Amino acid sequence: MNDREIFEMYKEHVYYFCYYLMKNEADAEDICQEVFVKVIMADRTKVRNLKSWILRIASNECNSILRRRKTGWMKEVRHYLLSKTQDYNPVEECLNQRETKDELQGLYSELPDKIRMVVVLRFINELTVPEISKVMNIPVGTAKSRLSKGLKLLNKMVEPQLKEMRSNESFY
Repeated sequence: MNDREIFEMYKEHVYYFCYYLMKNEADAEDICQEVFVKVIMADRTKVRNLKSWILRIASNECNSILRRRKTGWMKEVRHYLLSKTQDYNPVEECLNQRETKDELQGLYSELPDKIRMVVVLRFINELTVPEISKVMNIPVGTAKSRLSKGLKLLNKMVEPQLKEMRSNESFY
């Protein structure tokens, strides 16, 4: 597989992964560019799972930026969620999907960085737990525990909203 084919095949995966972690379009685009420069320059002969390998490079780049951001190199920026457009859906369904994605993005942004990365890899990039452990260079058990903790934290965040919805339903 040549460089162009690799780029075309994985550009969206890398971009969305970076976007969900960095919460900023410009950062995600910059990191994507860096990732593919590294992919093109690297020796890929010993790489077994190309997607995991590329996402691991993206993970390392994102972690590097997040570390610098925490030490004061960069300011926090507004959160955006880039959604794939689906022209064939009715307007109302598109609005509902956008609202749901906006709410999820808000919830993801409240998770700690390490946990958010695992949750994004699992549910946005649809990687398995073993693939996540390879991407993040952590043991499978650690990936499982972070995923479990992330789901528990998300449930805690959503629980008050669900209670409010239930109480409003019973009111009418």
